[in-house]
Amino acid sequence: MDYRYSSHTVYKIQYHFVFVTKHRYQVLKGDVGLKVREPIRQTCQAFEIEILKGVVSRDHVHLFVSALPSRAPSEIMRRIEGREGRSSAKRFESFPDLRKRY
Repeated sequence: MDYRYSSHTVYKIQYHFVFVTKHRYQVLKGDVGLKVREPIRQTCQAFEIEILKGVVSRDHVHLFVSALPSRAPSEIMRRIEGREGRSSAKRFESFPDLRKRY
């Protein structure tokens, strides 16, 4: 078993997150899909969230992560796709044609 250790705890907490694009539009293909990965990786690295497996499909993203017991699942997702990740704002700057779609 792959247990993780902290100063006073031993844990193996894993979450499977799936988040989708608005109206399930298939926009995460090509360069957009590649650009989505990097902010997710950076955010997870900054907050000690280990990505066990991740897949970016055309209209959704699967993440299988392991995190500290003190982090709530809602906090993890808020950090990944919310203000800290700023993934959507960066995508709109890089790909202006996405703004027309949304």
